[in-house]
Amino acid sequence: MKVKIIHYRANCIGCFACVEMASGRWAMSKKDGKSVLLGAVNNKGVYNVDVEEDEYEEEKLVADLCPAKVIKIIK
Repeated sequence: MKVKIIHYRANCIGCFACVEMASGRWAMSKKDGKSVLLGAVNNKGVYNVDVEEDEYEEEKLVADLCPAKVIKIIK
């Protein structure tokens, strides 16, 4: 089963929590200080990527810890 990660990047506040929790999937942009969902496709400013189910628990925690609530996980 695939898991979809959705990142509403425009509203990201650049707190770095996602990168601290899952640096294999998230990085910080030196250009604008916001997080980048690695491997994602940009669809009108909403970034998404399908990942394997084994990333679900970690990414769910990332989404829960995001203070701006700009990360959604769909299983």
